[in-house]
Amino acid sequence: MSYFAEKQPLVADIFSRYPDSPQGRRSALMPLLREVQDAEGFVSESRMAEIAALCGTTATEVRSVMSFYSTYHTLPTGKYHLQVCSTLMCALAGSDELWDHLVETLDVQPGEVSADGRFSVQKVECLGSCGTAPMMQINDDGYYENVGPGKCARILASLRNDLQPLPDNPVPVTVGADGRQVLATGQAIGSSVTGLHRLPEQAGGEA
Repeated sequence: MSYFAEKQPLVADIFSRYPDSPQGRRSALMPLLREVQDAEGFVSESRMAEIAALCGTTATEVRSVMSFYSTYHTLPTGKYHLQVCSTLMCALAGSDELWDHLVETLDVQPGEVSADGRFSVQKVECLGSCGTAPMMQINDDGYYENVGPGKCARILASLRNDLQPLPDNPVPVTVGADGRQVLATGQAIGSSVTGLHRLPEQAGGEA
C-alpha cells in the first residue's frame, strides 16, 4: 500500500521548497524519508522504491543516501532507540563500556528490538557533545550526557516504566559565542576559543 497516495498536499508542500527541476525533486528525498520514518519508525524497501519514484531516482540511490546518515533506519526500532556516540572522544571517556553495559543489560544487538519492544541500540558517529562524554541520544529527543553506570541504570529503569527522563541537553546542542558548549542548566563546559593561540613558526618555513 502506498504511503503518500493520500498525502498529496504534503508531497506538494515538500516539493515546493525546492526548484522545479530534476535536481530539485531529488533534493526532496531527505524530508520524504524523514516523513516515513517519523510515521513508521523505519524505511522499508517498498517505501524506498516509492520515494525513488516520487523523486525521479532509483531505490539504490535512496538507500545510498540513507546509509550515509545514522538517523535513518532500514529495520524496525524499539520505542526507545538508544544511540551511543562511539567516536574517539567518547571512547576515551568510556563509551565502549557504556555500549557493552547496554547490550548486556538489554540483551539486544544492533538491528534487533528487545523482546518487550521497548529498546533498540545503535553506535553512531560524533553527536557534537564531546565535552560531556560519554553520552547517548534517545530517539531524536535530546542528549543524555556524562552517562556512567549509575546514571545509565536510572535511565533504563525509567524507560522500563515508560517514563522517559528529560534530556540533559536539547537538540541541537547550544554553543555560546566563545565556542563553549552550554548545558540545559546554563553551565558552560569545554574550552573557550579565546584560549587558542597561534603555533610558533618553524625555522625556514611558513607557519
